[in-house]
Amino acid sequence: MPAHEGYDAVIVGGGHNGLVAAAYLARAGRSVLVLERLDHTGGAAVSTRPFAGVDARLSRYSYLVSLLPRKIVRDLELDFRVRARTVSSYTPVERDGRPTGLLVGGGERRTREAFARLTGSDREYEAWQRFYAMTGHVAQRVFPTLTEPLPTRDELRRRIDHEEAWRALFEEPIGAAVEANFADDLVRGVVLTDALIGTFADAHDASLRQNRCFLYHVIGGGTGAWDVPVGGMGALTDALAAAARAAGAVIATGREAVRIETDGRAAEVTYRSVDGDGTVSARHVLVSASPQELARLTGDTPPAPAEGAQLKVNMLLTRLPALRDTAVDPREAFSGTFHIAEGYEQLATAYAQAAACALPTAPPSEIYCHSLTDPTILGPDLVEQGYQTLTLFGLHTPARLFERDNDGVREELLKSTLAQLDAHLAEPVENCLAKDAEGRPCIEARTPLDLERDLRLPGGNIFHRDLAWPYAQEGTGRWGVETRHANVLLCGSGAARGGGVSGVPGHNAAMVVLEDLGDPVS
Repeated sequence: MPAHEGYDAVIVGGGHNGLVAAAYLARAGRSVLVLERLDHTGGAAVSTRPFAGVDARLSRYSYLVSLLPRKIVRDLELDFRVRARTVSSYTPVERDGRPTGLLVGGGERRTREAFARLTGSDREYEAWQRFYAMTGHVAQRVFPTLTEPLPTRDELRRRIDHEEAWRALFEEPIGAAVEANFADDLVRGVVLTDALIGTFADAHDASLRQNRCFLYHVIGGGTGAWDVPVGGMGALTDALAAAARAAGAVIATGREAVRIETDGRAAEVTYRSVDGDGTVSARHVLVSASPQELARLTGDTPPAPAEGAQLKVNMLLTRLPALRDTAVDPREAFSGTFHIAEGYEQLATAYAQAAACALPTAPPSEIYCHSLTDPTILGPDLVEQGYQTLTLFGLHTPARLFERDNDGVREELLKSTLAQLDAHLAEPVENCLAKDAEGRPCIEARTPLDLERDLRLPGGNIFHRDLAWPYAQEGTGRWGVETRHANVLLCGSGAARGGGVSGVPGHNAAMVVLEDLGDPVS
């Protein structure tokens, strides 16, 4: 139960952003209460054992780390590590009647040879080097700003100081840059996928939502690298909860906030639990939840509904399947991002079909194997026997497709998605699936509607709403977490510069509170 009736800050939601805020504020000597609806913290950044009787702790929802600033890990003295993947990606394809593919990683020579093997020349590799040198320049300039007050658009443009990059990423649909730089359909598709993770858009969408998604996927850590969390994603949120508690924060699980009342200077948060309802007062309230949930709690008009567009599949295998492309070791192919049906034209076709409310005939997806880089998520016996995990993330499957029959459409989509994978394997992946204690295949799938039900993600949108540009716009406030209520802050993924497992909104909300309380901010 809450230790007392009044706090400097009450945080609604014990996901990773809420825990970051709690740890910063508690370490600054402020009294902090975290109210979490579920019986555990972590939100979407958790590790669980989804298969009965099997000692495998999977990152069930979010699964890779790129946007988490090392500053947060250092400031909070977190016991948390990541490991780099030796291979960035592998994309299989059939050309001239033979299986081949593109392996990116393993050193410059191998990558250059892989491009030449696929395309017949060095042209695409050299274009790749130029393009990602450009995004790397942007990453170095933009990523450090995420934990600073929001720059203006002009300030960020001056900071980037690269007109070609500004035009390509911030002004024109990303499809224009992809087509201008690359000629090969498969290479174009590999580049475009970073613009479509959880984002339902065409390469030439005038809204530029795909550009914002692409930007956040290439700036992480100032390099754009996506790393594997050692121990699974739950290792991060467990470390954050431990840091918050060690600093004096109270974390109360099983307590659902139902109302926030505020006059801008003081607030009261009402919650309910199996032990009875309660009310606590606070100088500040930080909502580590969606903008829709914030509106529900404060009685404000909710923003336009969000829509998720992904299929998440977790699998446990007794062994990795062999590939039809015998030139590539499956242990390399699956250790990076394994792209399936993600050629440029395939992505455009899948989008058009889904926009017309039909399941894509060749659903695009990407897979990676956590346990190849970090076997600690598996029990020793499973490691000794050669078991491996596979995490699949499907694109262009908006929530609207599942509304008529979520269970039935989920099964239909899963079957067709695995068929696209099987087309590049020497044996069906089903042959490699482990069995749980009750003899069932170790595979689970989650649609946007499942995520909305399980995690209260609006529309199943993993970012809570369309991602925002990392500069100030009307209504964003100084740090991107402010709301129309002076002492109520939004620190979930729907905040400006939110999305992904970053902790950035949590950090920035804590900075607002500390500034308001007159504490030094660094």
